[in-house]
Amino acid sequence: MSSPTRTPAQPPTGEKKTGSRGVAAAALVGSALEWYDFYLYGTAAALVFNRIIFVNDDPLVGTMVAFAAFGLGYIIRPLGGLIFGRLGDHFGRKYVLVLTLMIMGISTVLMAFIPTYAQIGLWAPVLLILLRLVQGIGAGAEFGGAAIFSVEHADPRRRGLQGAWPAVGVYLGLLLASGAFALVSSLPEEDFLAWGWRIPFAGSILVVVVALIIRLRLSETPAFQQAVEQDEAPVAPLREVFSKEWRGMLVLIGTQTPQNVIAYINLTFIAAYLTSTLMLANSVGPIAVTVGTAVTMVTLPLFGALSDRIGRKPVVLAGIIFSAVFAYPYFLIIDGMQTPFAVAVAVTASLSLGVGAMFGPQGAYFSELFTSRARFTGLAFSREVAGAISGGFTPLIAVALVAAAGGSSWLVAIFIIGACIIGAVATFLGPETRGRSLRVATVDELRASTGSMRD
Repeated sequence: MSSPTRTPAQPPTGEKKTGSRGVAAAALVGSALEWYDFYLYGTAAALVFNRIIFVNDDPLVGTMVAFAAFGLGYIIRPLGGLIFGRLGDHFGRKYVLVLTLMIMGISTVLMAFIPTYAQIGLWAPVLLILLRLVQGIGAGAEFGGAAIFSVEHADPRRRGLQGAWPAVGVYLGLLLASGAFALVSSLPEEDFLAWGWRIPFAGSILVVVVALIIRLRLSETPAFQQAVEQDEAPVAPLREVFSKEWRGMLVLIGTQTPQNVIAYINLTFIAAYLTSTLMLANSVGPIAVTVGTAVTMVTLPLFGALSDRIGRKPVVLAGIIFSAVFAYPYFLIIDGMQTPFAVAVAVTASLSLGVGAMFGPQGAYFSELFTSRARFTGLAFSREVAGAISGGFTPLIAVALVAAAGGSSWLVAIFIIGACIIGAVATFLGPETRGRSLRVATVDELRASTGSMRD
């Protein structure tokens, strides 16, 4: 079967080549929308949906069902990575980023208008799950596309820094979402459950408009333009990745595992743990995450820039090792003190140092694992497979581990350490990619280009 005809990815007449600031802004704002939307659901699952959508006489069961629906969004994300990754390798990075932006934004805004279980019964969770699945499909290629777009436009000596902007966007989205929930969760409980929680979801439309304006003004990346001009884009990118670039996929999935687990322990599970197990106020979790994300937004580009100087692997490994060592102290601080300040300190250290070191170099590191022929498909699909395996169900697993340990957190700490061991092995066995050319079309050329510092 012949492939669809590709339109050469040249900028329209009068369109200027996108500068580094425009690329950074587009990557940052788009990723901010993705994770504003996704984190809104995670927080609402811990504080709201288990009480008004997934209703059950046992609060623990309601929470676990809400987190199970949270995980469904991750199961569907690899499909989004496959669909939009293939489109990105065939038709260009820019247009896929605009499409995923619209899908994410519209599905999130519609969540603001979901009726409660008391109003329409079982249709409430059904509608919410359907929107969650649509949201997951759109999110499946958002970070991967933004990372590739940033890195393919970057100076080879600054890819770590430029590739960190989508990660900063992730935490900007988390900051906006946690800040919004921190505000509305301070409402009287009756008002919060009736209408207050809906405001952050409806507010997603503002981010959509800003991100859409920025992305529509972008030009296509040089690496994709060259692939189109030389007719190097594959007919079947997924088959290309599985047959020739599977090692990069395995490295990505393994390296991504500890970052996923630790991020969602902090960003989603901890809110439920604080309110349901430690009986702290609803606002403690969102406030701690707000502080942690604000600091992490600063450390992410610093770790990305550090990877430009000393390599991707040393920085990522340092983040993994720190996270493993900090697993028990993290819960000792939270469980022992049970104060908003202690929770904020633990969450901030875990996110800004552990996740920051793993996530900061990720845009460059993961992009450099694949050739120009199948980079979008390889990165987006592999990353979302990792998310489905280790990210989406982390809150559910953690809640179950706390229940199995009789309300104690020690099994969750072991879970974190296990994820870090997987990540350390994958990163250690994987290649150092700093300096690879992003324009090469074969795996052999990609490996040979390591250290060349060419585009």
